[in-house]
Amino acid sequence: MNIQEKITGYIPQVQFVEGDTLWAVVAPAHLHDLAKALREDADMQFDFLRSLTGMDWGEDGLGVVYHLESTRFGFQLVMKTATTDREHPELPTVCDIWKGAELNEREVFDYFGIVFTGHPDMRRLYLRDDWVGYPLRKDFDESKEINPLRMTNEVTSDVTSTIEIDEHGHAVEKTRVLFEDDEYVVNIGPQHPATHGVLRFRVSLEGEVIKKLQVHCGYIHRGIEKMCESLTYPQTLALTDRLDYLGAMQSRHALCMCIEKAMGVEIPERVQYIRTIMDELQRIDSHLLFFSTLCMDLGALTAFFYGFRDREKILDIFEETTGGRLILNYNVIGGVQADIHPNFVKRVKDFIAYMRPQLKEYHEVFSGNIIAQQRMKGVGVLSREDAISFGATGGTGRASGWACDVRKRHPYAMYGKVHFNEIVFQEGDCYARYMVRMKEIEESMNIIEQLIDNIPEGEYQVKMKPVIRVPEGSYYSAVETSRGEFGVYIESRGEKYPYRMKFRSTGLPLISCLDTITRGGKIADLIAIGGTLDYIVPDIDR
Repeated sequence: MNIQEKITGYIPQVQFVEGDTLWAVVAPAHLHDLAKALREDADMQFDFLRSLTGMDWGEDGLGVVYHLESTRFGFQLVMKTATTDREHPELPTVCDIWKGAELNEREVFDYFGIVFTGHPDMRRLYLRDDWVGYPLRKDFDESKEINPLRMTNEVTSDVTSTIEIDEHGHAVEKTRVLFEDDEYVVNIGPQHPATHGVLRFRVSLEGEVIKKLQVHCGYIHRGIEKMCESLTYPQTLALTDRLDYLGAMQSRHALCMCIEKAMGVEIPERVQYIRTIMDELQRIDSHLLFFSTLCMDLGALTAFFYGFRDREKILDIFEETTGGRLILNYNVIGGVQADIHPNFVKRVKDFIAYMRPQLKEYHEVFSGNIIAQQRMKGVGVLSREDAISFGATGGTGRASGWACDVRKRHPYAMYGKVHFNEIVFQEGDCYARYMVRMKEIEESMNIIEQLIDNIPEGEYQVKMKPVIRVPEGSYYSAVETSRGEFGVYIESRGEKYPYRMKFRSTGLPLISCLDTITRGGKIADLIAIGGTLDYIVPDIDR
């Protein structure tokens, strides 16, 4: 099927740019019609919004880049639109087509000031309501006089606005109340252990039953994407470790891979083996912490200690080769920082031999526990259709019947040459999300066993130029982290600094779906749901 012909049949004005992935450039007036056609056409079905990136192209205007994929056919497409009106930039929303666009569009509004007409909740997502300016614009004034350090709490408004276009083509602002005066609203977080980080939920309750939930982000925001624009490419690597700090190896792998692909650098096979093994050790490390903290959330302290005890063994292995335990500055552009330690192979094999019987004990202590099962089975059900629409990848998507593993969809490193099963459940509840991750620990060990005795000789790092310049263009790479698809989008002008670097958060889609899957549940269910979604807050805030 020719996608260009299909698209042109709907919107003749679309312009196409050929490349690794087809780009469709469309004017704002036709954006929504094109998006709807891409989603609903039976021969295309672009139902997965992989990434939504706000952009400031200077004189070419403010706009958005949408990375799309069809989960049925595997097609990929990049859609681009822009408006030259910098004073009152407006674009039509697509959150009625892909649910995951709702928080992503709020993020773009927060940082670029682009108003999405038809969006139901056009508020800032991360920054305070009284923040002045839009930080990711190229002309943003960074002086402290404009936004001084405020030591007062922000006043939370219960009113939001929607921008609608009337029959005369004029933008009309309509206000909407988020919580009525007679609703019983409680705060959970940002300082609460069960929010797994500084994340705040405002929850409307009727007794113990959740009527609706609003997520408030930004309490740990550090402006990493903005910082990247003033750093050289090797300097940007250090920041990825601090996003999902339980997937530091994997996130850094994604950024290195994107830069290497853009530069056409061929990576030695030894490096590919090492990176794959390290990624899977990181996955086991993360899933063990997931197990431990979920057990603690649900009151099972013995299992909590078991998980932390066994995770330490992986951290010891990491420390011996990389020098780090949590922030692992190991992957570099063109390879890895240092060769593996002489004890690495033996210690990894010993760990796997130790871990297999321990997993059986985990299941005896917690998985089969009647209280744990009653807290998780049938609770927080996320349908397959919603998982795709929200872009909830990783164990959350696979627990809902969506085979969304990047290692299978777009194999990288050694994943195309090893055999492993993609763990998929159909129930979509908390227990399914829990079991997916527990079984993935076994699959990670299977992958490592296929590689650990076959690491080839060779260089562990390609010699790179002292100053790395990425060729002009746009590039996207993704890996399967412990929490799902982590993507890196780079737009380069051929300089040693990225013009724009965007990280596709694994956690933002997970908290996007919280309101949907908690409504009608009990307040205690929110703790189990949040624990099994397994989001990491710095990855969300970026």
